[in-house]
Amino acid sequence: MSDLIALITIIIWPVVPLFWIPVHGLSRIFKRLGILTYVMPLITWLPLAYLIYSQRGFLLKFKVDFPMALNTIGIIFLIAGTLLHIWTGKLLGLWGLVGLPEISTKIRGGLITVGPFAVVRHPTYLAHTVMFFGIFLITETAAVGIITLLDFVLVNAVIIPLEDRELLKRFGEDYKKYKEKVPPFFPSPVLNKILKG
Repeated sequence: MSDLIALITIIIWPVVPLFWIPVHGLSRIFKRLGILTYVMPLITWLPLAYLIYSQRGFLLKFKVDFPMALNTIGIIFLIAGTLLHIWTGKLLGLWGLVGLPEISTKIRGGLITVGPFAVVRHPTYLAHTVMFFGIFLITETAAVGIITLLDFVLVNAVIIPLEDRELLKRFGEDYKKYKEKVPPFFPSPVLNKILKG
């Protein structure tokens, strides 16, 4: 069962960078494409998903032997990340969660600054990184650990800066003030300072 959970995680994860990096980086193009934007990650993700699936034996072979206490902590991380994701999803709504305001001129979406968005600007990204970390601790699969690290790096180094730029264009001064008050990923100012260098 843990191999199946690890495999699903490894297969699904690429959707995050394959969708959000182009959509935030090239928002003008994708606003013109509109709903056809959703075809793009399918075209890029399906061959990658097949490749990952075909190499599943290799990807699932490498394990880390964690003590049972870390497996239990993994369950806590997975539950916490899932609950945070559900909470942010409820605040964003389905359209916001799937990025429709980023690709449609008809759906604007509003600036959300309550709930987890009052603590960090990008709680959805934090949620799935926490979920991936929990799955890594539970499944002990090295490839999931690598995915977790890749997710953390790509989200903080690429996706969040692109999304901040796009949100600043969309919401202007309101987002600028919000950005000055609320850290991007970690609730702790110390951790955010370390991330910035």
